[in-house]
Amino acid sequence: MAPPRFRQVVLDAADARRSAEFYRELLDLAYVPGDEPREGVPDDDFLVLTGPDGRRLLAFQTVPAFARSTWPAMDVPQQLHLDLAVRDRDEMQEHHRRVLELGGTLVEDRFDDPVEALRVYADLDGHPFCIFVAEQ
Repeated sequence: MAPPRFRQVVLDAADARRSAEFYRELLDLAYVPGDEPREGVPDDDFLVLTGPDGRRLLAFQTVPAFARSTWPAMDVPQQLHLDLAVRDRDEMQEHHRRVLELGGTLVEDRFDDPVEALRVYADLDGHPFCIFVAEQ
């Protein structure tokens, strides 16, 4: 018997569309057919983004009583974070600018770390994610 296959990571959100748009722009992803924004059609509470190969990667569900993560404070813990990688420090600088333009916030800056350069950000709902300089 084969093990279950990975389908996607689902993030709770105050607003699924807002969160999906943040990651769609940041990671150059696409919606599964039917999840794209459509004028005059209310947004679903569950939206899915795919990679260039069409594989499901991230999904977002609107949670009415959503509590934004306060990490690194533990009032509302992170519970999950995403690790992203770039090739070099120049690319990291470019993505740093993009994250901030999209509304993300810098939580921890270890850009100058000689062993493992990374930055930790919070997305629009406070979910932490890291961008590392690492081999692809």
